[in-house]
Amino acid sequence: MMKKLVLLAVVIGFFGCKEQAQKKEPVKKDVVATVQQDQKKFPENLKKVFDAHGGFDTWKGYRSLSYDLPKGDIKETHYIDLITRKDKITIDANDVALGFDGEQVWLSDPKGAYKGNPAFYHNLMFYFYTMPFVFGDEGINYQEAENLEFEGMSYPGIRITYDNGVGASPKDEYYLYYNPDTFQMEWLGYTVTYRTGEASDSVNWIRYNDWMKVGEVVLPKSISWYTHEDKKMIAVRNKVSFENVMLQKMAKDNGFYDKPEGGNYVNGKK
Repeated sequence: MMKKLVLLAVVIGFFGCKEQAQKKEPVKKDVVATVQQDQKKFPENLKKVFDAHGGFDTWKGYRSLSYDLPKGDIKETHYIDLITRKDKITIDANDVALGFDGEQVWLSDPKGAYKGNPAFYHNLMFYFYTMPFVFGDEGINYQEAENLEFEGMSYPGIRITYDNGVGASPKDEYYLYYNPDTFQMEWLGYTVTYRTGEASDSVNWIRYNDWMKVGEVVLPKSISWYTHEDKKMIAVRNKVSFENVMLQKMAKDNGFYDKPEGGNYVNGKK
């Protein structure tokens, strides 16, 4: 019997409603990061957070990122172009691959084993993994957020919102919380609009307290979703680890992120 593939079941469960809502929506091109970013627009506290992780200019010197996500006896390898935001995921079971070629999301699944939503999943973990640097993208607005209290520590926060038309869900909101002494990122809060077009006040929480040096910057070794009541954290709900992380200053070869022969775009076109 063909082995059926269930990818990151717990994390996908967190976003199940969003996935269902996305299936009938056209795929929108992801926001492309610019090489030249005017850091003068960043609030001072965000600049200090970037610096605590190696510096935004240092991060912008890299072009390619890859990492493995182990899931029991299945391993995913994620590849991302940090400038164009093209991406590809390969899965070492049943020859599954999916990605974004700069215009459309594609899926290569010769055995019909993939049970997820490629349009939803192809860049999901990239955004969680590359915190805080993705908050330097264009079209972002910053405000001070109410402090987050956890285990006797008060964490200052930055509220992040997006301009209209930026990304697939511009009404989503994010809350970056950092250590007041080291300025290292500690928590991420985020809302999901489920593509209803309506803002949500339901916040999900991820703890960022396991970091490692990759090249010249500091990136997560693992991240943990927490159960919570309002802003009171209760317990770890799910933990995701990142292995074999590589940053390179060169782009992948032309065609690396293209749909392979036999693959399909998620809109059904060959």
